[in-house]
Amino acid sequence: MNMGTHKKFSINATAVKINKEKNPTLPSPVICINHYSLSPLSLSSFSLHKYIKLKLIQSIIINCRWCVKIRALGKKRGKDKKGGISNEVKMQMILCRAAAPKAMASFPRSRKGSELCVWPGMGQLCLRKNLLYGFMRLFSLPFKTLRSVSRRIGGVSQFCSITNMSSSLQIELVPCLRDNYAYLLHDVDTGTVGVVDPSESVPIIEALNKKNWNLNYILNTHHHYDHTGGNIDLKERYGAKVIGSGLDKERIPGIDIVLNDGDKWMFASHQVLVMSTPGHTRGHISFYFPGSKSVFTGDTLFSLSCGKLFEGTPQQMLSSLRKITSLPDDTNVYCGHEYTFSNSKFALSIEPGNQELQSYATDIVHLRNKGLPTIPCSLGKEKLCNPFLRTSSTEIRRSLKIPESADDAEALGAIRQAKDNF
Repeated sequence: MNMGTHKKFSINATAVKINKEKNPTLPSPVICINHYSLSPLSLSSFSLHKYIKLKLIQSIIINCRWCVKIRALGKKRGKDKKGGISNEVKMQMILCRAAAPKAMASFPRSRKGSELCVWPGMGQLCLRKNLLYGFMRLFSLPFKTLRSVSRRIGGVSQFCSITNMSSSLQIELVPCLRDNYAYLLHDVDTGTVGVVDPSESVPIIEALNKKNWNLNYILNTHHHYDHTGGNIDLKERYGAKVIGSGLDKERIPGIDIVLNDGDKWMFASHQVLVMSTPGHTRGHISFYFPGSKSVFTGDTLFSLSCGKLFEGTPQQMLSSLRKITSLPDDTNVYCGHEYTFSNSKFALSIEPGNQELQSYATDIVHLRNKGLPTIPCSLGKEKLCNPFLRTSSTEIRRSLKIPESADDAEALGAIRQAKDNF
């Protein structure tokens, strides 16, 4: 069939239960989708990364670790309305979360080769022009992806993405308010669930409902309302225990468990190291999960920036940042806000000759244009690009006219002041 003719192209996507006895090799959890197409199909393999590059489904993320298998269930030949012969190929796509990060996906393609004949997540798709035209039209509409998560075009992406599958600890990003990020923590072995810095309750409740999870712990990095606003509602709804700094025990709503610098706390079987990281606030703490190489820095360390000095000094912030940067370079940094794009503009303005920063800024633009988060970021990358971790940089000091004799704390204070006025 010529894909440019006025034919209907339909996809019926229905979640069904898989009979594990008949399909013993299928891992769990499994989503099964039945695919029906009027066009001749051939199977070609694409990695998730290449599939995203085609921009047909922008909300599937590389890190989500979904493995896609397509199984032919049968073919049926018949005549179309004009009397021509058409092939209807019934395909079953089985999507399962795989531990392997380089999961491969096989997708049916059209005769033209460049037009994929797949649009999962849509109940039915009828096109009066070619497929590419129809796909572009659909980009302007809100829709639900395979993971049943909505996306808000032009704003912060509304989804929960699995960003760490390297251990039994799953970390899922939940956008809140305008630019806040909360993080769901899920221990696969025990089912224990926590949330870091819930600024509001509704997005957290929705994310938990979609996963059919209960909430056991609420972890707060500091007392600001845009990090604790959901505490009371979530605590009343789920009976979750609220965890925070001892210095903020009078300011964190509903606090139950007090932790201080150097304390080791267990989230299920995962050890959590508590680090005092003041500067943004007096009682700010960060949570480091060495087993999953992840650190939750709240508003102390952002990608390409640091928090404003509301209750602390440049020296305190410098000490806090050095404490964080003492962690391994392959540590994933989960901060409290999506500020990276604006931060990159400032960083480039004071260190334009930094080639690592230039490359990183380009990657950031691509991610944000797709509505994707820039978090988590790599601690090693931050050491190369973040001006607040590069207070000794000759170019930065020259750009801001910081004397060579100034120590790193003075330089950080000058960089922070320049950022505030940027």
